[in-house]
Amino acid sequence: MQEHNKASAWFDDLYKAHKDNHENIPWARKEVNPLLESYLKEKINHKGKALVIGCGLGDDAYALDQAGYNVLAIDVSQTALDEAKKRFHSSNINFEKQDIFDMPEKYHNHFDFVFEALTIQSLPREFRERMLQAVAQTVKKDGKLLVVAHKYNGNNEGPPWPLKDEEIGLFTRHKLEELHFSVVHEPSTISDKKFRVLYKKL
Repeated sequence: MQEHNKASAWFDDLYKAHKDNHENIPWARKEVNPLLESYLKEKINHKGKALVIGCGLGDDAYALDQAGYNVLAIDVSQTALDEAKKRFHSSNINFEKQDIFDMPEKYHNHFDFVFEALTIQSLPREFRERMLQAVAQTVKKDGKLLVVAHKYNGNNEGPPWPLKDEEIGLFTRHKLEELHFSVVHEPSTISDKKFRVLYKKL
């Protein structure tokens, strides 16, 4: 098993342990991420192919589906995917077990919109640059990438491992132009600040 697979194996164990009650899974809020929701409200026309990385129980994927996108939602946890499929069985979402590090070539430079929230920070910093590159690789030319991540406050020794200012900026090394950058204040035991950054693929 590759090292990043070992580092992410705990996701499925957590979902299995709390299969009937998701209250102890901090990101499984069973509602759309508010920072994605605000993007969907800002932009009127939503069409094309969208990717949700680390889709969990599927709420963000469903929001994109309802907005008008053709959605692929991926996760490394089959347990989470099975629950998401049950919850949104009437949608057109394609739920797939995929590892962002090993995405099939057909998904390279493929998506008009990619949403990445809190997944990068879930793996140790040693995987950071590889994961940033893997995420960027999925976005097609002129496509958009929306990233949401906790901001490192000097005390976060992990897990998770919130992103530092210089780390969120690494996306620009991968043909991504920053369109909008904001730091949002939101109470959390991890960090009370989150990055919300929108990029465009050049």
